Amino acid sequence: MEPIRNFKELTSYLKALHQRKRIAVVCANDTNTEYAIARALEEGIAEFLMIGDSTILEKYPTLKKYPDFVHIIHIEDPDAAALEAVRIVREGEADILMKGIINTDNLLRAILDKEKGLLPKGKVLTHLSMMQIPTYDKLLFFSDAAVIPRPTLDQRVAMINYAIQTSKCFGIEQPRVSLIHCTEKVSAKFPFSLDYVKLVEMGLAGDFGDAIIDGPLDVRTSCERASGDIKGIVSPINGAADVLIFPNIESGNTFYKSVALFAHADMAGLLQGPICPVVLPSRSDTGLSKYYSMAMACLTCSNT
Repeated sequence: MEPIRNFKELTSYLKALHQRKRIAVVCANDTNTEYAIARALEEGIAEFLMIGDSTILEKYPTLKKYPDFVHIIHIEDPDAAALEAVRIVREGEADILMKGIINTDNLLRAILDKEKGLLPKGKVLTHLSMMQIPTYDKLLFFSDAAVIPRPTLDQRVAMINYAIQTSKCFGIEQPRVSLIHCTEKVSAKFPFSLDYVKLVEMGLAGDFGDAIIDGPLDVRTSCERASGDIKGIVSPINGAADVLIFPNIESGNTFYKSVALFAHADMAGLLQGPICPVVLPSRSDTGLSKYYSMAMACLTCSNT
């Protein structure tokens, strides 16, 4: 498989599979989610179970064009809709779960239910984002910008493993994972940088499989070879990172929003850890971003 380097190639790859993944969407009561669903239907990459208020959902004109691929389950209460969507996925009736206009906490409560939820015992819940930046020649994955405030060493191990698994679904045979800091120096003043030393050692020992792990590095050194050359930094990342692991949620979230705003990057993202891909966009995300997240989920399903 050739590496998928942008969102256009992702859609083309999924269309060539001629396989619609089933997505359970909770409370798709907004135009941006409607756009994403309509686009996925038109591209032929997904079919949908729409769980929510049917008086709203049945008004969407595009959905009426694909009666064989859209099924509406009428549940007005958002919490009840979330519970039903989780049950549907848990029982194998859908491949992917997606959030519409429902508070994230409400949906997570259903996902994290110890008896009826979707997160297996011992699994780490985290978020993996993916972006296409006009000035970078391939897709860039990064974690965590949405879920874990201060990752522990064990959580960072899980974050790296999830990112490697997902990037390999995109045809990246040996992902380059950069551990992000504001400097290349390890210091006890920044305890996470001490974790980075252990993570690099684990990478060299083969604990992450066929992947390159290095850090601490800053974002520019990770993604621009000339920057490393100027600083005299020798790193196997070599300015061509596939994955960035951020030290905390503040830095990851700031990066996410800054690149989206100022560099006009296109975005996608998934929750990692549950038994299925979970598309958990912000309620204010664009329809295009929500569609790309769907496509990302469909690809990871197709490679499991």
